[in-house]
Amino acid sequence: MSTKNHWSNYVFEIISVFIGVTLAFGLSKWNENRRDYQSERKILIEIRNGLKLDLKDLEENIFGHRSGIKACQYFRRLLLEKPAADDSLGGYYYALLRDYISIQNKSGYEALKSKGLEFISNDSLRVQVIALYDYNYEILEKLEENYYEIQFNQTYYHRINDILADFMIFDKKGNLKSMKQPLELNLRDKNLLLSYLLRIETNRRVLEMYYLQVKKKVKALVGVLDKTVKP
Repeated sequence: MSTKNHWSNYVFEIISVFIGVTLAFGLSKWNENRRDYQSERKILIEIRNGLKLDLKDLEENIFGHRSGIKACQYFRRLLLEKPAADDSLGGYYYALLRDYISIQNKSGYEALKSKGLEFISNDSLRVQVIALYDYNYEILEKLEENYYEIQFNQTYYHRINDILADFMIFDKKGNLKSMKQPLELNLRDKNLLLSYLLRIETNRRVLEMYYLQVKKKVKALVGVLDKTVKP
């Protein structure tokens, strides 16, 4: 065999080995990237599904705080001796001081954090997810569960009932049926109740506004996730 052919075969073998190694590495990398993509997609789907459940809770709490606002307006009418239907009293009494908690489905986000937040390849999407869970949700949770003034039952139940107890009329089953009207309150007690109602209504409106902002952000993020995980 000539030296020329020998070198040609040698070069061919080297090139073949190089191509083989390159293809094997490329295939391995492709498989790895595909596994990462599938894992990322799975986590994003879990986050999206959790957010859809969160939307239901947000809507229920918005409705609850709006009912609390109507209750404030109802009792204000009673205090100011304006028409107020007795058949609505029980519902408004219950709604007036009812507290709510913010239920958040975080399993998808916790799975993401265990992988590392950079596991989301889309920078903009990653920022949206982190902002919602670590900022908006945190504020909502602190407002509902830790801020003293918004613990309506704890803060106002005894204050309000101590003033109104003498005017409450209960039926044989122990249900609040009506209130003696007019409410013959002294000026101090009347003003105290009006100030409590004003404070409760104001805080509920603040909560309602923030809930609506968070709801808007959640819906927007769900829309982005729907497009991202679409096969």
